[in-house]
Amino acid sequence: MPQIAQLGEFYSSQIFWLLVFFGITFFVVGRGMVPKVMDTVASRDKQIADDLKAAESARAQADQEEASWRARENANRAEAQGLIADARAKAAAATAQRLAVAQAGIDATIAGAETRIADARRAAADEIETVAAEVTRDIVSRIAGLSLDDAAVRGAVKENLVHG
Repeated sequence: MPQIAQLGEFYSSQIFWLLVFFGITFFVVGRGMVPKVMDTVASRDKQIADDLKAAESARAQADQEEASWRARENANRAEAQGLIADARAKAAAATAQRLAVAQAGIDATIAGAETRIADARRAAADEIETVAAEVTRDIVSRIAGLSLDDAAVRGAVKENLVHG
């Protein structure tokens, strides 16, 4: 291999060109590109940090707004529960009042019906007593041939109906 055999002749020129290329690479990449890349990375890191701060601030504000919303919602719910309780109380009072009026009407109707029933019972009892007295007088008159006083027959029938 001729490249290796003649290493001594070309050794110094190879080192020279190696240093030239490393120098060019160092100045182009190391001095030109790396600072720009590092600046870009730093600006992105700063942007990310700023975005995280903004997001944290927005989250804190959202949490605060949610807490105030929950407080308002709880107050509205409590107010609604109060309104519902008042409405229920008013409805219960109105219902109780209507029931009292209806009960009074029913009681009056029942009292009137009981009075009519009592009157009908008395009238029926008087009718039964009259019929029984007449029948008794007729039976005694036919069987025994006796003529009895109407008041005595009524008294006997009444006593028999009352005491059995």
